[in-house]
Amino acid sequence: MTRLMLGRTLERICKGVLLLCLLHFLIMMILYFDVYSQRFDLFSRFNNGRNGSRNNVSGAAGNGHHFYYYNLSRPNATLASYLSTGELVPSVQPETNQTPSPKPLPPCPENPPGLVGRLLIEFSSQMTMERVQKENPNVTEGGRYTPPDCRPRWKVAIIIPFRHRENHLKYWLHYLHPILRRQRIDYGIYIINQLGEDTFNRAKLLNVGYTEALKDAEYDCFIFSDVDLIPMDDRNLYHCYDQPRHFAIAMDKFGFRLPYAGYFGGVSGLSKKQFLKINGFPNEYWGWGGEDDDIYNRITLNGMKVSRPDVRIGRYRMIKHERDKHNEPNPQRFNKIQNTKNTMKKDGISSLTYRLVQVKRYPLYTNISVEIGKPPPRPFKG
Repeated sequence: MTRLMLGRTLERICKGVLLLCLLHFLIMMILYFDVYSQRFDLFSRFNNGRNGSRNNVSGAAGNGHHFYYYNLSRPNATLASYLSTGELVPSVQPETNQTPSPKPLPPCPENPPGLVGRLLIEFSSQMTMERVQKENPNVTEGGRYTPPDCRPRWKVAIIIPFRHRENHLKYWLHYLHPILRRQRIDYGIYIINQLGEDTFNRAKLLNVGYTEALKDAEYDCFIFSDVDLIPMDDRNLYHCYDQPRHFAIAMDKFGFRLPYAGYFGGVSGLSKKQFLKINGFPNEYWGWGGEDDDIYNRITLNGMKVSRPDVRIGRYRMIKHERDKHNEPNPQRFNKIQNTKNTMKKDGISSLTYRLVQVKRYPLYTNISVEIGKPPPRPFKG
């Protein structure tokens, strides 16, 4: 009895397995014929489209039409689009030769790490342009330099009024180029050379320098420096500030003290916005003295204040020299200073006239030679 029951159980199990196998076989056959019919339809459409393209290829090529080649075996081939629309969409080839864009430079630090502080300044050793050029291989033609590792806030034009001071210029370039590079300044140096032997006009040359430098680059900061003044501390940063800047506050010839509260001479700096706000510098100070006081008046009359470095940092040495010929003290300077309020709107960058004679770019600076005219005849006293 037990054997009979066991046999019937095994028989039922075998029939069940057989039915499962048969069901699996039927499902596989259905899937196989379904896929086969789709593939047959796909290739028939492809052949029809290809034959039509062959018939029209000559005419289309003559009309400037483009032909695409398709690879449906690639992962990005648009087979789904073809099956749904009957039209082939070209597969997109990924670009493999794209050059990665360079990372933007970080801003230059407010306190550059390479500064050394107090400097030893001396003028006894002989100086040559060849030596200065070898010392500054990273300075490009025209006296231009941009830090390679950071992005400066300001683009600075350094402007020097000039006539017959070639020896002083060598020392100035020798000391200033390394200082400016350590300060991470993006700068260009412009020597504004007054041609002829008529009376010197420092402020008008500075106006010329501002105008000509802007033809060269989009400067937004301007440092105006005499060629015989060398900073004794590289922490005296040559860029612009929120207020007009007076850098040379403690010269050796004044005992390293500010000679008077309104002094703005030697080395100063203004942003482009500040410079235009005061209408630049006066053009009518012929001879020595007075123009820096007029500039100070323009600043205060326009609601600005002069900023200065710490007296221990703003120290300067002056190259000793005799007073230049045709740069005698201006006897009218005191009267002009008292009338700044009345003259600054009509006398300045808005009224500047000059004749550009030559622009020449040297390895360490750009020389701009100009004719700026003559002083008006003095009123006769009688």
